[in-house]
Amino acid sequence: MTPRDPHDADAAVTDGAALPPHASPLPPEPHDGDLDLGLDLGLEGGGDTGDTVLGRRYRALTLGIVTVVSLIAFEASAVNTAMPVAARALDGVELYAYAFSAYFTASLFAMALSGEWCDRKGPLAPLFTGIAAFAAGLLVAGSAQQMWMFVGGRAVQGIGGGLVIVALYVVVGRAYPQRLQPAVLASFSAAWVLPVIVGPLAAGTVTEQVGWRWVFLAIPVLVLPPLAVMLPALRALAPSERSAGMNRRRILLALAVAAGAGLLQYAGQDLSWLSLVPAAAGLALIVPCVLRLLPKGTFRAARGLPSVILLRGVAAGSFLGAESFVPLMLVTQRGLSATAAGLCLTGGGLTWALGSYTQSRPRLEPHRERLMGLGMLLMAVSIAMVLLALIDSVPAWIVAVAWVIGGYGMGLAISSGSVLLLKLSRPEDAGSNSASLQVSDALGNITLVGLSGVLFVTFGGGDVAATGSTAAHQPAAFGAVYVAMTAVALAGAWVTTRLRPVIE
Repeated sequence: MTPRDPHDADAAVTDGAALPPHASPLPPEPHDGDLDLGLDLGLEGGGDTGDTVLGRRYRALTLGIVTVVSLIAFEASAVNTAMPVAARALDGVELYAYAFSAYFTASLFAMALSGEWCDRKGPLAPLFTGIAAFAAGLLVAGSAQQMWMFVGGRAVQGIGGGLVIVALYVVVGRAYPQRLQPAVLASFSAAWVLPVIVGPLAAGTVTEQVGWRWVFLAIPVLVLPPLAVMLPALRALAPSERSAGMNRRRILLALAVAAGAGLLQYAGQDLSWLSLVPAAAGLALIVPCVLRLLPKGTFRAARGLPSVILLRGVAAGSFLGAESFVPLMLVTQRGLSATAAGLCLTGGGLTWALGSYTQSRPRLEPHRERLMGLGMLLMAVSIAMVLLALIDSVPAWIVAVAWVIGGYGMGLAISSGSVLLLKLSRPEDAGSNSASLQVSDALGNITLVGLSGVLFVTFGGGDVAATGSTAAHQPAAFGAVYVAMTAVALAGAWVTTRLRPVIE
């Protein structure tokens, strides 16, 4: 998550060490073979197969990375299906929301820890520790006899997930040349496609036929093969250039941000006057700490790295802020079943991967910033289209079309942002900057999903949530959410004009 003073916008581009050794301000032109036959996974035709992401040199590492991301994605998509059954079985429905927020707040802290750890010691230790913690959290949650133990297991999972995702970004920055990095980062999105499609169905079947516990207990054993495959390649990575100890101040700041986020989520569960106390305490922790954690100039969209990191939070938060209320709107306003409402969002996962593939094409590298601007505009159009579903004469399937468009925009914006971050980061700062990107993502989700919730209740959505039926027809509540998130996505499109640093 966060740079210190050297990470301000100017230092990131004017210092001769600002770019990785293999990077250059203008990437070399690929050969025709690369353009004609290249795939998202870097299978450039006509070249040495050892120099593609699935060639001899990188195959084991790439397959290991994709497998790890797929397992995390499967768990993330499956847990939503098993969670209601688990909460009822453990007699802990009142703690239902905390099973989600515990993961989220713990991962927020772990991201900062992983960034510091990677910069000082390299990604090997935090990656393997994170995978072990993720597996341990699954075992704790799957064997829990009480809901508080289940929530604790989810928190341990969050620590593991936060350590892993930042470490994987650092691995990409250190192990792959710049020309292959877009393809590898695109594979992160591609790794979510199959889990998003089959995860809920598989988890539902396991929950009904075997029991909810096996949704958690069956995954840990699956992490062992990718670990064995990746280990030789990870050991071959060059050691970190930093020898100093980890910045404890940064880690404590991240802990304060996570605590503040937890307080805000707690306050958001009960919109009463009393909830203002934890909300105020959460803001008092988050605001000053975030200003010290993220790169200088992030919140004023300073050119270069700060704007890249800001855009990540804006993009992720606006999309999730709108998406969170789409199924509820389709069920309560249009009378769809929960299954049909969920299927309307499935296409977005597929086109997200397609957008990520698009940005990885070598010919589009000089236009990366424009691709991100296009992505944000597509997201704004997508969210605005959902507003039309509040009109009874408009078919409900327009939401499925809208989310196909929005998913493609997210694929363009999110994956391209990751590529730009690595390009603008010095090798020794890749961990901290990758952590900044992930924390911006997390904070964007907290802030904008929270804002959506406040708008929803303010405009009468409380009646919808209370009854959960079509009788509670409150289109203004949903309309307020979608108008606000459309405006945020448009603001993100403006931020994309600030992504290219001023090179002096």
